[in-house]
Amino acid sequence: MSVTSGTKSESGLGETIRVVIHALLIALVIRTFLFQPFNIPSGSMKATLLVGDYLFVSKYSYGYSHYSIPFSPPLFSGRIWGSDPNRGDIVVFRLPKDDSTDYIKRVIGLPGDRIQMKDGLLYINDTPVERQRMSEYVGEDPCGSEGGTARVKRWKETLPNGVSYETLDCADNGYMDNTNVYTVPPGHFFMMGDNRDNSTDSRFLGQVGYVPAENLIGRAQMIFFSIAEGEHAWMFWRWPWAVRWNRFFKIVR
Repeated sequence: MSVTSGTKSESGLGETIRVVIHALLIALVIRTFLFQPFNIPSGSMKATLLVGDYLFVSKYSYGYSHYSIPFSPPLFSGRIWGSDPNRGDIVVFRLPKDDSTDYIKRVIGLPGDRIQMKDGLLYINDTPVERQRMSEYVGEDPCGSEGGTARVKRWKETLPNGVSYETLDCADNGYMDNTNVYTVPPGHFFMMGDNRDNSTDSRFLGQVGYVPAENLIGRAQMIFFSIAEGEHAWMFWRWPWAVRWNRFFKIVR
């Protein structure tokens, strides 16, 4: 009896290990080739994305580079099955100046485009982007102050390909409201945050600059969880009043 029992126990342990290994392999394949979860740690994409949003990013949207693989081993260069993002896509990418850091911004400029800000208005190839004033944004302060709510100017921008989204304007004469002309190099993209006066993006050439196609991770698709700024997702006992239930399964645009 003891021999039989021991054999069954060893068999059960082996089966459990196999199940765990299979599950890890499936999770690795999904994370590498299909979807990867990310969370939003800063307010640079407010009001589209809020601090505390958790979202899925589709890895297949633009093909794969070595940055698509966990720990980013330099197994190859360039992209496999690559395709360019569309103007207006919200993209996760590796920061060109520090490829251990993930950023999330909106694609504004495509290769060859000329991008400029004049008096807070975005110009693409010398043509101003259509912009309409909306009601003020009221919510968690997007302008860098801690705590409390704020009222901030909000605009609806419509890009030349018809993609529309909201931007916030913390200051009438912000630091990067007037810029030189940026000419996007071949194989690169120009990224901007929707929170225009509180976003370190491609306008800052020494910090972000033009983003190579190889650095693209994927396209933001859907928010699957969201918790108020300053709260911690692991504190599940605070979820009833800390979780933003209305943002669950919201499509990112």
